[in-house]
Amino acid sequence: MLTDNFGRRFYYLRLSITDVCNFRCNYCLPDGYECNGERDFLKLTEISRVAKAFSQLGTEKIRITGGEPSLRKDLPEIISTCKQTQGIKKVALTTNGFKLPTHLPSWLDAGIDAINVSIDSLDPRQFHTITGHNKLNTILKGIDMALSANNAPTVKVNTVLMREYNAYDIQSYLDWLKDTPVTLRFIELMQTGDNKEFFDAQHVQGARIKQNLILAGWLPVISDKSSGPAQEFYHPDYQGKIGLIMPYSKDFCNTCNRLRVSSQGKLHLCLFGESGLSLREQLQCDDLEPLKAQIVSLLGDKKATHFLHEKITGATKHLAMLGG
Repeated sequence: MLTDNFGRRFYYLRLSITDVCNFRCNYCLPDGYECNGERDFLKLTEISRVAKAFSQLGTEKIRITGGEPSLRKDLPEIISTCKQTQGIKKVALTTNGFKLPTHLPSWLDAGIDAINVSIDSLDPRQFHTITGHNKLNTILKGIDMALSANNAPTVKVNTVLMREYNAYDIQSYLDWLKDTPVTLRFIELMQTGDNKEFFDAQHVQGARIKQNLILAGWLPVISDKSSGPAQEFYHPDYQGKIGLIMPYSKDFCNTCNRLRVSSQGKLHLCLFGESGLSLREQLQCDDLEPLKAQIVSLLGDKKATHFLHEKITGATKHLAMLGG
């Protein structure tokens, strides 16, 4: 079992397969994607070895991320490869959903268990302002398709809180959740290497929303060992649930259970750590023992916490680099 020096166990791998994204979200890539390095992304054989090695070390859940992972034409094959890996119980995908109705059938056929879709506003005009795209109705249609599918995946919606863009429109999300059985996760805006001014102007504390939810009768959901970082709540009068991801809250890192591998094959011990630690050499053959040994060895360098409170963002220039 992958265990660090602080007794934390790692059941959850976030696997980035590209850093390219076609959206221009104001908090991540306001000027669009810029290719600043090699685009030698992990190949399917390498992804298979990553999945097998982590599963043999006790990982049970893989989340496929980007950038925007659906920009890779072999995404269904990647989903299937992870899903068929012995020991992997759950394969999830995070996407902007720009062609969700088109892509969904192939993802379902490949065996996807859960889909997280980014929706930073339920107002089409505001959605366009934030992302640079008029895709809200397409995304909502795709979510409806996913919820009604015979082999329906778990659906979650990610919303990055921003003071001037959506923090005063929580009620529209609550109205939507009344009859929509998804989990909506409000995510605190995080400072990265290139968004300091935006962060200072737009950051909203999730703790205030949590307090209001509790006062309104929302109750906590018990998390399992492979759950993500969200504190989730349910309400008997609502079909949907609410999650809060609050990286600036006290003891946020105490329950960390996830590691990250970048699209370039680097192990990242923390989203906001320094540059990743390469696994590429160990990914070139089917003998997984050197790869597993390298992962275990590198895990010894994982810190007790991120350093966001000290305004230290490590090597993370923007969230598309590593999939958040």
